[in-house]
Amino acid sequence: MEEGMTLTAGCSKWDIRQKVWDYIEKNNLADFPRPVHHRIPNFKGAAQACERLRVLQEFQGATNIKINPDTPQKNARFLTLEAHKTLLVPTPRLRSGLFNRITPPPGATKEILRICSTSQGVRDYSVPLGLDAAVQVDLVVVGSVAVSEKGWRIGKGEGFADMEYAMMVAMGAVTDQTIVVTVVHDCQVLDIPEELLGDHDLTVDYILTPTRVIKTDCTRPKPTGIIWSKISHEMMEKIPILKKLWDKERLLGKDVTLKDEPDSSVKSTDHTSPSPHTNGEARPPPVRPKAAPADHKDSSAVYIGDIPSTTRVSELKSILRSRDAFPLQLTWQGAQRRAFLNYSDPAHAQLVLEKLEGLNIGGHPVRVEMARGQRSRGGLGEEQRK
Repeated sequence: MEEGMTLTAGCSKWDIRQKVWDYIEKNNLADFPRPVHHRIPNFKGAAQACERLRVLQEFQGATNIKINPDTPQKNARFLTLEAHKTLLVPTPRLRSGLFNRITPPPGATKEILRICSTSQGVRDYSVPLGLDAAVQVDLVVVGSVAVSEKGWRIGKGEGFADMEYAMMVAMGAVTDQTIVVTVVHDCQVLDIPEELLGDHDLTVDYILTPTRVIKTDCTRPKPTGIIWSKISHEMMEKIPILKKLWDKERLLGKDVTLKDEPDSSVKSTDHTSPSPHTNGEARPPPVRPKAAPADHKDSSAVYIGDIPSTTRVSELKSILRSRDAFPLQLTWQGAQRRAFLNYSDPAHAQLVLEKLEGLNIGGHPVRVEMARGQRSRGGLGEEQRK
């Protein structure tokens, strides 16, 4: 653990992420893209850390390797292609599938292979693989924001690495013997409290840094499949492949109740009854209706102000997801450096206030409080404008 990176008792995953991001920026350890906040941080020495893949017997013996698309793992993707192994990368944000297989042109030079290792390679040299592709993944390489020598990992808070692994389990593409490797800077190796981990969190078997290879001998089980009770209707809409996996597991008799599923005693049979327009396949539960406007008598809203001008709405969404505070409706007013979060009732909004206590974005503290004097469409009263 780097000096100055000691974790305090009772810290949260978000506290750890913020500490790592701040430390990397403050000590000028970051590489492009910057700032590293709300990303898998790219760091100076990332290519050197990736080079350590070569010494792993598991890499040498692997045929199909799945690697995350983030910048610090770019050299790992290049080394995989250079070794004539099959490189699988996630479909961007899982919008149209799970895997893309990178297929370099015949006789590709090292320069072409390096292009294939970037986002341009996904666009120009990849083939999407469907659920029916009989792929067996031998090795998985993921990015991390923090990781412990025991193999416990924290990502950037969006849950994509955990989700991708769970989906691979559901597809039969990985087993409990599949090796997982992460590539990080030495300062990202911390003593993470085990109580922060959930059943959905992916653990790692090897940690590669610019200075060492750490074999974790992790005994904590990896995810055994998709935990549907952690999946929302919104996520189902954004990740179409989840709908197919939901239907597949429903037909197998598994519990596929979603996070925001209505009480089973009032479920409509239309959720599971075959429709003539679906070729006999059941539809996933429909998306819940959007929240009422901010001036609705039953709505409650949280105000976030003093947001740094460089902040993107996607970054705020990532923060809210990581703190389990995602609203029914988000009104983004970036030019005014503020946002409104609408929730179903005052109690929920108050709970969110507690979750967002001490929030800062990119190292800058922001103002979080109940929205007051609301007008239609999230307008502000005089007091809120101050």
